[in-house]
Amino acid sequence: MTARRERLLGLALIILVAVNLRPAITSVGPVLTEIRHDFGLSGTAAGALTTLPLVFFGVYGLAAVFLRRHPRGETLLVSSMALLVVALGLRLLDAPVALFTGSLVAGIAISVGNVAMPAIIKRDFPGSITTVTALYTVAVTIGAAVSSGIAVPVQDLFDSGWRLPLALWTIPAALAAVAWLPRAWRAAGGPAPAAPPTRAMTARVWRSRLAWHVTVFMGVQSLLAYVVIGWLPTICQDRGLGETPAGYVLALSALSQAVGNLAMPLLARRIGDQRPLVITVVALSLIGFAGIGWAPIGSVWLWAFVLGLGQGIGFGTALAFLGLRAHDAGVAAQLSGMAQGTGYVIAALGPLAIGALHDATHGWTVPILVSMAIAAGLAFPGLAAGRNRTVGAPEPVPVSPALG
Repeated sequence: MTARRERLLGLALIILVAVNLRPAITSVGPVLTEIRHDFGLSGTAAGALTTLPLVFFGVYGLAAVFLRRHPRGETLLVSSMALLVVALGLRLLDAPVALFTGSLVAGIAISVGNVAMPAIIKRDFPGSITTVTALYTVAVTIGAAVSSGIAVPVQDLFDSGWRLPLALWTIPAALAAVAWLPRAWRAAGGPAPAAPPTRAMTARVWRSRLAWHVTVFMGVQSLLAYVVIGWLPTICQDRGLGETPAGYVLALSALSQAVGNLAMPLLARRIGDQRPLVITVVALSLIGFAGIGWAPIGSVWLWAFVLGLGQGIGFGTALAFLGLRAHDAGVAAQLSGMAQGTGYVIAALGPLAIGALHDATHGWTVPILVSMAIAAGLAFPGLAAGRNRTVGAPEPVPVSPALG
């Protein structure tokens, strides 16, 4: 196989995994009412069902720091997709325990894929990290949008319950696991993987200010995204929009993220570092939140598009940081684990905090103002992470002065 075909195949395999990294979560929302009815779940329990995977999105990233031997990336992706099939199957059983266990396992499976992918992109596409990352994020976004959009139509088409729309996603997950198996076998029979990073190198990454700037940027932009996923339809409904149009507003926001994902590498090529991208993300987020909160409700479609565009650029930039700010693939894996492990814990708090503010103030003014303040604060870690530097670069060797 030629090098070009090998690269195209590698890119296709990356996209195949990417489309599986969100449907386990986003396909639940449209059928949540029926799930609640079948199992008699309270509102709190139903909220936990959608939040639980998010809490575990970063669990592998945190655990990987303590592993004595790091598995190959190909092995991780096969394991991730196989575990995801198991998780999706568990949720189909007629028991609340299986439903929640499946959601937890799905979060763990996705966390493995989240961490493994940036290191593989850094290793296999070192000269086109931003472009490949953009295609990867587009695939993630499309997977999320399609899974939420087809759940109810599939249910209506086959006159089925909620299990069929959720069960469909075992098929692409299984295909991804099988598709990556040959590469995993070849990698297992090839040279041994690079030695795991020393404790000194691990400590160096975790003590790096740049690594923490990347981590906070990852966490905060994800927090804002989950606030939108969790509360945008409710905000629209409370402002007078119908239930169905409010769902379409969220879908439009999700699809416009794909536009932002694609725009990110085009913008990145014209600039020396990523700081202008960060400013763009902050500006679009502020405009979008303000429009959704206070502009005439008939114009909410425009503001949802603007907000999604900014979040798409933000997500692509955050993932690109994991490769661009790492000195090599080994550091990229560590930085990915740190940023996503810690970042998704930060992100999971967003919907809960905004919901608590709404309950306390009985309105959306304060929650939206807080969301805008958080969006503005994203500039501080983003501008620091956007400078063209790397984590884990060898220390310069001091040069002894020439003897006279």
